Amino acid sequence: MYVNLPPVVILHSSPTFATVRDGWLLFFSKKLNAKIARWIGVGPNSRPVAKNWYISKQTVVSDKQVFVSYRFPLSTVHLQPTTTKMPSRQFTFTRIQYASGDWDTDQRMPSNLLNSLIEYTTLAVETQEKVVALSGNDIFTAPFCYLSGHKLVQFNGKEKANFRNYVENGGFVFVDDCNHDIDGLFAKSFEAQMTALFGPKALQKIPNTHDLYHAFFDFDKGPPTTSFELNGWGDDLVHDYLKAIFINGRMALLYSNKDYGCEWDYDFRNKRWLAEDNTRFGVNIIMYALAT
Repeated sequence: MYVNLPPVVILHSSPTFATVRDGWLLFFSKKLNAKIARWIGVGPNSRPVAKNWYISKQTVVSDKQVFVSYRFPLSTVHLQPTTTKMPSRQFTFTRIQYASGDWDTDQRMPSNLLNSLIEYTTLAVETQEKVVALSGNDIFTAPFCYLSGHKLVQFNGKEKANFRNYVENGGFVFVDDCNHDIDGLFAKSFEAQMTALFGPKALQKIPNTHDLYHAFFDFDKGPPTTSFELNGWGDDLVHDYLKAIFINGRMALLYSNKDYGCEWDYDFRNKRWLAEDNTRFGVNIIMYALAT
């Protein structure tokens, strides 16, 4: 029995993705590896994929990233059983609205990141961000959410329950401190909320060798520095790390004091003036979140 693939299948923690095009199943990867072997078989006996089984290959160069494209005719390919989470057919940038503080920061940033996803990936995207109240149920329909602010983070009872349920049951939250200040009100109050919900050791620094930094583009030195870290804004420190909360080994929350939201808060048409597109790390975050 053959199974129709969604337009894009993202393979776990790897700069590897697949798409269906003109009757072929295309894999784009730096190499054809065991992750792909877990997903597909060739022929009726579901034998593992081997390198010499590809029909043809070509090199795809995109923004200095080199991928190899492996093509299989759809008539010979079917899915293997897997527990790997697949993203929905269309990605929606979802922002969390909470009762305290200023949740609606960096209003141009979502469209900028969505433009980058369109430019660099084959992921289908909804071009408008969606705002969901943390006290409501819509949050549970979103695989990825964004939360930010400058002011107090003080969840009410319903918000606490929903945040914990979302994080513990497969959701991913990217949290960004718009103050760029580890001693600021947002950082102190948000971290206190995480301690209350998940324990005092829940937020932990992630190593700069983590898969997040190679989920699409390569960031060999870890999280890229923002201009706000270099110009004396906030705590006047360059934070060479990010923090995360892990649930059963899965990164469920990524936390930044680097103020990426403000760094990416500009009209996407102005990227042409940049020597290097600084939203590329945002692509990594979203692609990693959808693959975990």
